[in-house]
Amino acid sequence: MTTAELHTLTGAYALHALPDDERLAFERHLSACEACAQEVRELSATAARLGLAVSATPPPPLRERVLREITTVRQETPSQGRGTRSGGSPTGRAGRWTSYALAACVAAAAAFGGVAVWQNQVAQDARQEATRAQEHNAQVAQVLTAPDAATTVSELADGARGTVVVSRSVDRAVFLASDLAQPPSGKVYELWYDDGGVMRPAGLMNPSATDEAVLLDGPVDGASGMGITIEPEGGSEQPTTEPLAVMEFRDA
Repeated sequence: MTTAELHTLTGAYALHALPDDERLAFERHLSACEACAQEVRELSATAARLGLAVSATPPPPLRERVLREITTVRQETPSQGRGTRSGGSPTGRAGRWTSYALAACVAAAAAFGGVAVWQNQVAQDARQEATRAQEHNAQVAQVLTAPDAATTVSELADGARGTVVVSRSVDRAVFLASDLAQPPSGKVYELWYDDGGVMRPAGLMNPSATDEAVLLDGPVDGASGMGITIEPEGGSEQPTTEPLAVMEFRDA
């Protein structure tokens, strides 16, 4: 994707509408393009205002009125036609078929009810996952587009490249990896804040991703930089291997 094409993605990025590969490419571009960063800030603010403008809160009496009107609706009475005894129970073959049909309907309702519950849970999980992804993207964009965002680039092993963007005003940092080899089986890349030579855990990378934008866990505080190491799956409390890179935070 060319630089000219990347310049056109500000609107889609502000609305979280880019596929993962284009989002990562744009975030790398965003860390070095102040014009796009400014445009994303403005578009994000506008989108937020538009979202608030179309929201509507239902009037408080609405729930009470609906519940009140429900009590005035009568249920349809059972038919007293042919094939029914005076007591109202079905008779003969028709009665048996009615009972079978009723049992089948109950069984079908139970089955479909279970499917509906399962589908509702899947949909709810998908909505929650989408919400988490949007929140993550919004936090990454907040760091990348901050007026004091400062970028440091470092060459990693095997031609990979790491870029860290830090914003002291937002108090967060983002690490962007490009062409990073997958870690060995049972291992994971772990990120660290460098607090004056003391490494503080700052999150794990996706072991199957070669290009990724990671919002480091926790605030920057007084960290002077960050590091990346290969650790056992699940991460470590302290680095157990030599860092692939230690990158100093640069001031804007």
